Amino acid sequence: MTWLQRLFTMTIKELKQLSRDPILLVVIVYFFTADIYIAASGIRLDLRHASLAVLDHDRSATSRELIHRFQPPWFDLKGTVRDSRQALELLDTGKVLAVLDIPPNFERDLEHGRRVPVQMRVDATNSMLGTLVTTYAAQIVARFSQEKAEALHGRLKLETLPRVLDRHRVWYNPNQRDSWFIAISELLTVITMLSLLLPAAAAVREKERGTIEQLAVSPLTPAQILLPKVLSMGLVVLAGTAVSLFLMLRPAFDLPIKGSATLFFAVTALYVFATTGLGLFIATISRSLGQVVMLVILIMMPILLLSGAWTPPEAMPVFLRRAMALSPLSYFIEMAYGILLKGAGPRLLWDSILGLSLLGGLLFGFGVWRFRRQLRKV
Repeated sequence: MTWLQRLFTMTIKELKQLSRDPILLVVIVYFFTADIYIAASGIRLDLRHASLAVLDHDRSATSRELIHRFQPPWFDLKGTVRDSRQALELLDTGKVLAVLDIPPNFERDLEHGRRVPVQMRVDATNSMLGTLVTTYAAQIVARFSQEKAEALHGRLKLETLPRVLDRHRVWYNPNQRDSWFIAISELLTVITMLSLLLPAAAAVREKERGTIEQLAVSPLTPAQILLPKVLSMGLVVLAGTAVSLFLMLRPAFDLPIKGSATLFFAVTALYVFATTGLGLFIATISRSLGQVVMLVILIMMPILLLSGAWTPPEAMPVFLRRAMALSPLSYFIEMAYGILLKGAGPRLLWDSILGLSLLGGLLFGFGVWRFRRQLRKV
């Protein structure tokens, strides 16, 4: 009972210390609310209002019909240009993202049943936007071509030709809302960052204030000094996750929770436990909060890049796909999306839970070993 009472008292002490740091409190509140909201509402993975200029050599009714197929919200028509030189100048200066080039005799050649090439010049400096522009433009032109072919040759004749019908059904996110994916991804990123930062900051704060020596000579055991920092900061992260999920993401973006909320918070606690070990390691090699922040960024970047959040694992080289096993976020992402959007349970996620448990045990054990070793030297 005495051991547990000391543990409880030290945990309350850590929470009180955090409450007396207004800047850190503002940072925590911002990341769990405004940061996630801005990311979910401001980042889109589809094409929106791509600036487009037109070089129309034909100036016919048919060419104007094609031009007006490039409408908002996908494209934003900025006007016409006189020649290719002006078109390239707009692309070079970044004033437009693409230029639609319609050749001469466009209408006449279509009426005679000839194939007419239409050129789309795209600024692919941003490769993702360039790919989206190319894909959307190809779909618009293909539909326009099909309609003209049907008008010229008759619908009945075209329907007798063999064709492949693409019939697909979208699961788990039927409306394909980017905000669901972005919101969850940003929430997991915030959890990762604060799980690394808060325990490390709490431990380094003791060094900066000179209280680590007092704790070392007190009747407290190393576990009674270490565990309260882990428990208190873990509770803060879990509380912030609950606020973000139930008071912000669900009301603002209708984010579903198709699985068990209890299971989600259980795996979140397991993930916080795993990343806290890295935070303790950071605390052992840092002498100031500035060094903590720099080391958190240094460690966090490979965790994010090897998680599969932004780059599909199939697109990575083989050695990087194998290295993903060293990123605790890769397991947490699979479990978080599975629980929230798919309604998955432990039966489907057992391998990720087991992988995170093993990796988390190693990371936490290493962090505790480093912290206790440093505490003995004080």
